[in-house]
Amino acid sequence: MMRAEIAPDLLLPLQRGLLGWYIANGRDLPWRRTTDPYAVLVSEILLQQTQVATVLPVYATFLARWPTFAALAAAPLDAVKAVTDPLGYHVRGTWLHRIAGIVTAECDGQLPDTLEGLLALPGIGRYTAGAVLSFAFQQDAPIVDTNVDRLVSRLFNLRAGRPPVALRERRLWALAAALIPPGHGYLFNQALMDFGAQICTPYKPICLFCPLRPHCQWWTPRPDTGVVYSTDNA
Repeated sequence: MMRAEIAPDLLLPLQRGLLGWYIANGRDLPWRRTTDPYAVLVSEILLQQTQVATVLPVYATFLARWPTFAALAAAPLDAVKAVTDPLGYHVRGTWLHRIAGIVTAECDGQLPDTLEGLLALPGIGRYTAGAVLSFAFQQDAPIVDTNVDRLVSRLFNLRAGRPPVALRERRLWALAAALIPPGHGYLFNQALMDFGAQICTPYKPICLFCPLRPHCQWWTPRPDTGVVYSTDNA
């Protein structure tokens, strides 16, 4: 596993800038009002490759109809897919139904709270596992979605020199982990996603009003990145 160590004079301003911005500007979303692992997982599966505004009514309908893993496991798959398939990416209803069956039959109705346990379930990749660990179980687990990828890649100029994709991905995840203030992963990961969605946008990012601009290497490239990478092969 690759690890990243960010110099304190860079790390602290980034953490404070992101958290300060999020406290003032973070989005109020229904799945952020709960730490119920089931509700968090449902939101994350529904949000895959789908815009927030599109997911909101489906999320409410889904939880009203099947409020627990047991209720979902007992439901006909066709009924579940009738709710989720209009979002596109039609496999998500199947994944949720299969996960509910496994959790109910093999996990005493409790979603696993470890990375390995979550990754063993259908449809859960590294991002979804990290989101569940962070938002449901309050762990300082890194997450990298499209918005976080773009933001962190710009902050640290990860695409400079066109590194191999695998190396860039390892650095990206290492930085996402190193950025989290200990004990604050729940808020900080939400801040990363919202900042990427609202400020560090794909096109015409709002750089002139960005509180992170003085520390962004995409805005002002510099030879000393302030980051040291190491690999733990144990």
